[in-house]
Amino acid sequence: MTRATAVRAVLAVAVLLASVFITLTMSPRLGLDLQGGTRIVLQARDTATVEADRETTDRTLEVLRQRIDSLGVSEPTLTRSGEDRIIVELPDVQDPRQAAEVIGRTAQLTFHAVEGEGTDQPEEKTPAPESTADPASTADPAPDPDPDPDPDPAPDRLTLPDEQGRLLALGEPRLSGAGVEDATAAFDPQGGAGWTVSLEFRKGAGQDWKKLTGEAACHPAGDDRRRVAIVLDEKVISSPQVDPSVGCRAGLPSGATQITGSFSADEARDLALLIKGGALPVPVEIVEQRTVGPTLGAAAIDASAQAALIGAAATALFITVVYRLFGALAAVALGAYGLISYAALVALGVTLTLPGLAGFVLAIGMAVDANVLVFERAREECADRPTRSLRSALTTGFRKAWSAVADSNATTLIAAGLLFFLGSGPVKGFGVTLAIGVVASMFSALVIARALTESAANSRFVSDYRGVNGIGRPGAVRTWLVRKDPKLFRRSARWLVVSAALVVVAVAGIVVRGVDLGVEFTGGRLVEYSTSRPVDVETARDSIAAAGFGDAEVTTAGDGDLSVRTGKLDNDGEHALRAALAEEGGETTKVRDELIGPSLGDELRRNALIALGVAVAVQLAYLAVRFRWTFAVASVVAMVHDVILVVGAFAWLGRPVDGIFLAALLTVIGYSVNDSVVVFDRVRELWGANRRTPLDTIARRAVLQTVPRTVNTGMGALFILAALAVLGGDSLADFALALLIGIVVGTWSSVFTAVPGALALERSAKAPPPPAPGKGKGTPRGKARAARRDPLDNGARV
Repeated sequence: MTRATAVRAVLAVAVLLASVFITLTMSPRLGLDLQGGTRIVLQARDTATVEADRETTDRTLEVLRQRIDSLGVSEPTLTRSGEDRIIVELPDVQDPRQAAEVIGRTAQLTFHAVEGEGTDQPEEKTPAPESTADPASTADPAPDPDPDPDPDPAPDRLTLPDEQGRLLALGEPRLSGAGVEDATAAFDPQGGAGWTVSLEFRKGAGQDWKKLTGEAACHPAGDDRRRVAIVLDEKVISSPQVDPSVGCRAGLPSGATQITGSFSADEARDLALLIKGGALPVPVEIVEQRTVGPTLGAAAIDASAQAALIGAAATALFITVVYRLFGALAAVALGAYGLISYAALVALGVTLTLPGLAGFVLAIGMAVDANVLVFERAREECADRPTRSLRSALTTGFRKAWSAVADSNATTLIAAGLLFFLGSGPVKGFGVTLAIGVVASMFSALVIARALTESAANSRFVSDYRGVNGIGRPGAVRTWLVRKDPKLFRRSARWLVVSAALVVVAVAGIVVRGVDLGVEFTGGRLVEYSTSRPVDVETARDSIAAAGFGDAEVTTAGDGDLSVRTGKLDNDGEHALRAALAEEGGETTKVRDELIGPSLGDELRRNALIALGVAVAVQLAYLAVRFRWTFAVASVVAMVHDVILVVGAFAWLGRPVDGIFLAALLTVIGYSVNDSVVVFDRVRELWGANRRTPLDTIARRAVLQTVPRTVNTGMGALFILAALAVLGGDSLADFALALLIGIVVGTWSSVFTAVPGALALERSAKAPPPPAPGKGKGTPRGKARAARRDPLDNGARV
């Protein structure tokens, strides 16, 4: 064992031990779509006097945190997103009505004098709760009524119903909720007042409160004008009368005010909560709300775990059959990759979402890519020089495959970065998981698999029996292709015609059938229900229409579940809709709930188009730097071709296009460029070594040499995706389907679109062929020879 191999082995063991320790001692953070709960996104809005910037949004978040804490939700999470958005995550909350009502209030809390009874009195007076004070703070109990009351309030004053529904004419706001220092609910067993709410005001606001209650005390007991109205969002939440013991102009000092009445414990706590946290610096609006039932998340975890095990086992078996012993060692490295990437996710505190879980599973299939590239290169070295040692061929394979490995993984990292920076919600988790998977796969292939295979290559038995090691002989597919030597690009234009025809079919589907944009891009609400008794779609549609939801779209989902999609629907409306279904289906459980505001839907749709545009531009820029511009343009054309075909296929199939689909589409972009990079990397190498050979001949050889890699890598991913499509349920089936289509068309386009496109562009290009390997600009000839020397060759000759 060489020193380099020993270093790799020690590093691999250290990383694996750390990964095992992390796996056994730490638990992953599950997103709400896996553990169940509600996620609410709030948009802060500007007012006439306050701008919804970073500072005011942070202050709003703290007020909301107080409200959430008092709801008793276990481990709620509130974070600011961007400048003016707040994300609220409430684990295990399945009915978000109460949370959305408390959180989503614009919550402009004000205190008003009552100027009298409002017009159009709907019912008889009902005595309102009283406000009492500490006896030490009271003054002359005799009322001193206003000598000239104004029975008719000004037309621009508020007229609102009180707690019992009676209309009250209110004066101008005298005090805002910002002046409230504290509001607490307490039970008073000694005074017999039951549950009360005590108020404390800040210094300046306390004087305003004292003046307001002192003016109200100038009116006789029982008069509406002796009341003070506490208004939240133009709704009177309390309108107590000033206690008869409080004298005119004396008022109630801060800290000695209690609101009493026939409150229950919950009513007192809710009133204290609204008063204490009522004044948000800026109003907020719910632009997104998602609820996932715990059974759906658990099912997704189980399905993903089964898909990972089955797909990984199939992938490991496949590469073992193809590459024999070295394939089995790569399968061991694949298992190590799964352990390392999982430990990295846990150690970094990454929140594992449903798309992220799918990305983790998908990356297992893609992790064999580097090993396949190396093994195919080693096979070529053994075929070209049958007498060279197995260790030497393997080392050369790692060295020559490095360029393609680096470029292909770089393009996948670009796609992962775009998912993270331009995606939203759970899609960001997919980007993080994919990026971690790429880094972990590089480590498993270039460190763990290399240490294992180099150690095995030192064995005489493995080296002597070429049929055992798996790389000593060329593969059957490669041998057959070399023997047949098909003239693929004699008429390269015909392949472009075929690709253009496929694009036309896809565009026809987009135009004729249309793209079924998910609620995430259109706005509205999508709710999935599970019923205890089977309910067919027509019956469910009739029941929902009879309840007043005639525009709702009802479809089946999952195993007999019902999916209801509507336009604008608040939480009370959703509750009524569920009750209508329960009449036909018995016990009705909400499995999944997505509410997207129209403004956010427009924004997400716009961001999706921006993400695709940026993906094309960034990949083009990277490829133009790493390759010739003709190769870069051809690769990007093939990538756009793949995107159109995937979208067109979903249009023809009538499948929804949502955020998860966008994640799959950006992954397809990375995979498509990945395949093209491998082919053009070989074209560049062969063309540089054979500068006088026609380019179409070079391209044909490059394609035939890289087809085994393309097929073997694609098979690894296909095993995983097929398992996800079959076992993943509705939540992952569309994701897997999009990637299945994308991998198939990406494999096609990397050969029959990108290469013919590059040939067509090169006919008009005037740039010379690339330099021979090791003879780049400024490289001395001696160094070039040294660069091409076998790593195990000391240069001695006899």
